[in-house]
Amino acid sequence: MLVLWGIGAYNGMVGKDQAANEAWANVESAYQRRMDLIPNLVNTVKGYANFEQETLTRVTEARASATQIKVDPSNLTPEQLAQYQQAQSGVSSALGRLLAVAENYPELKANQNFLDLQSQLEGTENRINVARNRFNETVRAYNSSIKRFPGNLIAMIGGFQAKGFFEAAEGAEQAPEVKF
Repeated sequence: MLVLWGIGAYNGMVGKDQAANEAWANVESAYQRRMDLIPNLVNTVKGYANFEQETLTRVTEARASATQIKVDPSNLTPEQLAQYQQAQSGVSSALGRLLAVAENYPELKANQNFLDLQSQLEGTENRINVARNRFNETVRAYNSSIKRFPGNLIAMIGGFQAKGFFEAAEGAEQAPEVKF
């Protein structure tokens, strides 16, 4: 009976580990969708706001920086997640500045391509939030299963390690200030 329990506990941990890896892949997929939208948004704004080059450059650089950060789903440490999140926060900040610049161009705000891209970007940000929440829920279930007794004995034997969570970015407790 003890052996059967051990096999069941081990297999349960493997399943939860795989679920956490899948949830991480969904987070990366949502962020990739945002990265894919950014060049289209930048090009649309570029056509209307040629002299806002600094903002466009920052968005492009933030996107390039964020795509360089890779996280191994089998070793999701809090440090790796913090580094990944910091790069993604840079993209969010640059996009916020880009959308604020767009407010100064009535023709751009009325452009259907821009409105469509802005709507897709908003939907993508919501998808990112949902994916991150699901990831945290999955990691919580996994971490709980490997830390509870007697499952922690199987986890120790099987080499299961706790995974990190996504946490709010530093300064997220304060609402962003929008200036025109």
